Amino acid sequence: MARVSVVVPIYNVQKYLRQCLDSIASQTLEDIEVICVNDGSTDSSLEIINEYVNRDSRFMVVDKKNSGYGHSMNVGFDMASGEYISIVESDDYIEPDMLEVLYGCAKENDLDTCKCGFFYYYSAPVERRVPCQVGADSIKNRVICPTAEYKTKMGFGSLRAQIEFFGIKPTIWSAIYKNSFIKENNIRFTETPGASFQDTAFNFKVWALARRMMLIDGCYLHYRQDNEASSVNSSAKVFAVCDEFCEIERFLSERGLANGALFTVKCALKYDAYIWNYERLGEQSAKEFILRAADELSADVKAGGLPKGALPWYKRKRLRAIVENPMGYHQNRQRDKAAELPISEAEEQGGVVKRWLKKLKRHGLRYTVKSFFRRLR
Repeated sequence: MARVSVVVPIYNVQKYLRQCLDSIASQTLEDIEVICVNDGSTDSSLEIINEYVNRDSRFMVVDKKNSGYGHSMNVGFDMASGEYISIVESDDYIEPDMLEVLYGCAKENDLDTCKCGFFYYYSAPVERRVPCQVGADSIKNRVICPTAEYKTKMGFGSLRAQIEFFGIKPTIWSAIYKNSFIKENNIRFTETPGASFQDTAFNFKVWALARRMMLIDGCYLHYRQDNEASSVNSSAKVFAVCDEFCEIERFLSERGLANGALFTVKCALKYDAYIWNYERLGEQSAKEFILRAADELSADVKAGGLPKGALPWYKRKRLRAIVENPMGYHQNRQRDKAAELPISEAEEQGGVVKRWLKKLKRHGLRYTVKSFFRRLR
């Protein structure tokens, strides 16, 4: 049995694939298996995978028809025989000691999952890496349980604290997962064809069921930001995030958790995810999305899933605006976005005060004050 099974979902990434697979092949933890799941690539990705399969016995390939990310991940997880499972996306790459560090921590502490930080990686126009740690210092480097021990041993008794914990970035690829934990709990990815954001439901399930987990210091994965084909850059998948929350709701119902604290956590996370999705969409897609968002958020409110303590006041204010008049909210928001003209490089170099004075001159006092408090929040 390998110590870690590395699952690599692959679809038309010939430009980045060698960098990814090289970083896995050169891990200081050598006792690994690498499961490359080729999801019907039409470029040279399969030929590149076979290069590694032919020269390194730890690599294997599953070549299948295109069926989407969720199905690819489930196929890879089903094949995994290692003690722990890691995910490395095919346009990312990892530090040489990532798996050794995560496995050592997980093994020593008998963890269900162990998560580290990552770098936002930009290869152009100038190569740069921006570190992003996961979680506050107060909750790192110690064993916690997100649902039980989290609230008692860690001293976080409030509902808001639990929501904030579950709201930590769902970076499923900067973690490893105990294979037996995943399979005994039947934790699966959503298999909606062509969908995206399928880390959302998977991460929620893991944290809802984990009894021993740890967030550790250090950044070990390079998360590529300049892949134009990335699903996060696609506005075509307008309602994909909704599918993820439908899956979370199914999971909670199946586990008898639909009326507990996790239901409120789900509702609060849904609000944040829906706002994020709305803001990234073009005007017409955003208009379509806000109507569905209003219906679903309204249902959550009526079901008691968003009590007063679940959201801070400014989010509750926005929630009311969306639920009561979604088209009015949309029109106001589009008007505000149109007024948010880009700040020039010269203005950026002019300092904070000059930038805000420019904004005041351009947009007036009312808008500038609102913009200031948005930025402050």
